[in-house]
Amino acid sequence: MADRRLWSYKDIAAHIGVRTDTVRSYRKHGLLPPPDLVEGGKPFWYADTVRAWVTRRPGHRGGR
Repeated sequence: MADRRLWSYKDIAAHIGVRTDTVRSYRKHGLLPPPDLVEGGKPFWYADTVRAWVTRRPGHRGGR
């Protein structure tokens, strides 16, 4: 079953163990996938989108 919960920068940061500003920087530099939804100018990603990205990102060690 798909995990359709929407995650913010803060949720992504907590999931990968970095600061929120780091996740914002990832997006600025094109390292995050495009948001699944933008509401009120704020980007959100489905949890499944983030988990798939985590497995593909450089330096991924498989622990999360």
